[in-house]
Amino acid sequence: MQTLKQLQDGKLKGVVALKLSEGLSMFPEELFELADTLEMLDLSNNNLNALPSSFGRLYKLRILFCSENQFTVLPEVLADCPLLDIVGFKSNRIDTVPPQSLNPNLRWLILTNNQIAELPAAIGNCLRMQKLMLAGNRLKALPEQLSHCRELALLRIAANKLSHLPEWLLYMPKLSWLAFSGNPFSEYTTIPPLDPIGWDELEINHLLGEGASGIISKATWHVDGQAKDVAIKIFKGAVTSDGHPEDEMNTFISAGEHPGLVQLIGRVAAHPEGKKGLVMGLIPDRFFNLGNPPSFESCTRDVFKDSLSLTVEQVLKTACTIVSVAAQLHSKGIMHSDLYAHNTLIDDDGNALFGDFGAACFYNTADTTIAFALERIEVSAYGHLLDDLLFLCNEVKEHQTLMKLYKLRDACINPDVECRPCFQYLKDELQVIKQSHRLS
Repeated sequence: MQTLKQLQDGKLKGVVALKLSEGLSMFPEELFELADTLEMLDLSNNNLNALPSSFGRLYKLRILFCSENQFTVLPEVLADCPLLDIVGFKSNRIDTVPPQSLNPNLRWLILTNNQIAELPAAIGNCLRMQKLMLAGNRLKALPEQLSHCRELALLRIAANKLSHLPEWLLYMPKLSWLAFSGNPFSEYTTIPPLDPIGWDELEINHLLGEGASGIISKATWHVDGQAKDVAIKIFKGAVTSDGHPEDEMNTFISAGEHPGLVQLIGRVAAHPEGKKGLVMGLIPDRFFNLGNPPSFESCTRDVFKDSLSLTVEQVLKTACTIVSVAAQLHSKGIMHSDLYAHNTLIDDDGNALFGDFGAACFYNTADTTIAFALERIEVSAYGHLLDDLLFLCNEVKEHQTLMKLYKLRDACINPDVECRPCFQYLKDELQVIKQSHRLS
């Protein structure tokens, strides 16, 4: 992160990316001196409430982040930057989105955790839009013009005031990751009981990781005179880009046991700060993340280490495990909504564990029309995961087993939602392919 003084002293000339976070209340005019090179600007965590009318002078700007500021209106001057395609105004106080603010070049728009009650029809002019983050607002409806955004692949509308999912949304050709928990129409089922584990029985050892919804730590559970190594996730409680942490807890608990899911042991009771948490089985060290989250360039698709390659056996075993998990979830009316390689752990033998229910949602399986479409949306996400696995495979692409997997992938990502298979069909087909592979 650079400093305002460096900018003012002319020491940042020629920079392509710049981040300033110093409690700024005014846009630094010196930024315009970087117009010939500046492509990414991050002004998050300041006190800004406006951008200058001459903002379009930053003609090479592609990425702008203004999260955690004081904006109440999405600035109209965003449309003056011809190359701008990623914009983030998370956690401001925005209640107005003028039609002119929606740059038609946008590919990725983040308006999470604001006060937006209505989106203008002009959103339909953003024909390049692939990723739209709207969780934690006050939306009562989505403009039908959003259906014009045929490239839209990921949509987050959790924690709003939507009374229903519009039918046109369910049949968008590329929509693969849809999160909608925490809306009036969201279905809640009776959550199965989970054993309480007292905070005084748990000894925190060290941090394992931190995400948007909570903190995961390695801990020792003292029970029945024994000490067991476990993992604990303590939820932060605030709305995330995916939705409410409570929905994450409830869907994870309702998912049930499966060898492809992280083991859920109990819920944290009597936390000293009243926070909610889950106690889980500790994942063995041999497991590693299959992928990394999307980059600015890939937008909705995961990225992978150049050194990673998989055998046909690893690809097939991982594909079988994840499709089995997905089939179980949808049989219980749960949409994971974040079916990605970066939420998949594997080991060298192709054993897989799937997790992170941060975006998961309940839906009513009795409403067959909705249930049919939601499952096919998630099948598209699975198709992209299959595509990633096939891309990582180090075997000859004409391998007979791989050719069969390519056909399944194509069926999953068919732009005609109604023509996609269901998870149970995919599960059965993969078992046939697996058996055939063993005999070959």
